[in-house]
Amino acid sequence: MDTSAIRDSEPDTRAAPPPGDALAEDAEAESNTTELQLAAAEGDLGRVSALLSGGANPNDPASGYYGKTALQAASLAGHAPVVRRLLAAGAAVNAPGGNNGGRTALAMAAEGGHLEIVEILLRSGADVNRPASRYVGRTALQAAAQEGRREIVARLLDEGADMEAPPARYMGRTALQAAAAGQHVGVVEFLLARGARVNTPLTRYKGLTALQGAAEGGSLEIVEKLLAAGARVNAEGSYYGGLTALYAAAEAGHLKIVERLLAAGADADQSAGNKHWTPSQAAISRGHTKVAELLDAEFAAQLQG
Repeated sequence: MDTSAIRDSEPDTRAAPPPGDALAEDAEAESNTTELQLAAAEGDLGRVSALLSGGANPNDPASGYYGKTALQAASLAGHAPVVRRLLAAGAAVNAPGGNNGGRTALAMAAEGGHLEIVEILLRSGADVNRPASRYVGRTALQAAAQEGRREIVARLLDEGADMEAPPARYMGRTALQAAAAGQHVGVVEFLLARGARVNTPLTRYKGLTALQGAAEGGSLEIVEKLLAAGARVNAEGSYYGGLTALYAAAEAGHLKIVERLLAAGADADQSAGNKHWTPSQAAISRGHTKVAELLDAEFAAQLQG
């Protein structure tokens, strides 16, 4: 089989923005971070206090693609004294962030693993179920799960966080999907024990089921746990950029995961992705010849059997 055409024609879609979304800010907007936001990000409590006393607005909006309010910046960086000072000055605890995810201060503190700040924000009225924005958004629970913050995941669930909150439209993940894609075994175990749905439908654009994310990331241990919990081995990928679990593992060259998925009944000829390739073609395109040979042999066996 001539593999050069496969390699040369493979589309680079992994970083492609969703159609119709105007997300990129120009360079001028990207540089519009206020002095207060910078001081908060750096944890400079003295400077923050001086700026607030001089009339700085603690609620200046996030600017640009990665923008953060002062409270969000301090929360992500883990500066608890600055967080307290900003809240005392009237910082809006549930304000959205910039275009890239639009995450709240609570989601950013959860992402950063700062339990003390999570507690401060919850006491100050942070919405534990603030919906994820449509582009790479995460609820606080999803953000914590994605980064493997098990203690914060537990705290947010105890506070009433929705384990099955809808994921963002673009590259969204439920808490379990986020933990599995992030290869966080402990969080996956914890969420499954708390009743997380293993086959929650994926988001439309570049979504991943929990099993697909684990297979792509290379965690055989998580794959085993998800299969034991009833994960659908042949679940289809998302509408755009979607991969089956077998396709994802094959493309990434995870031979043992490919073997395990085949043993669990994965369809060796199920096409996926924007080019509608088989798992074998995906493996060939990445130079994983042993994986491709295994898949071709399995497909032949499936035809005969």
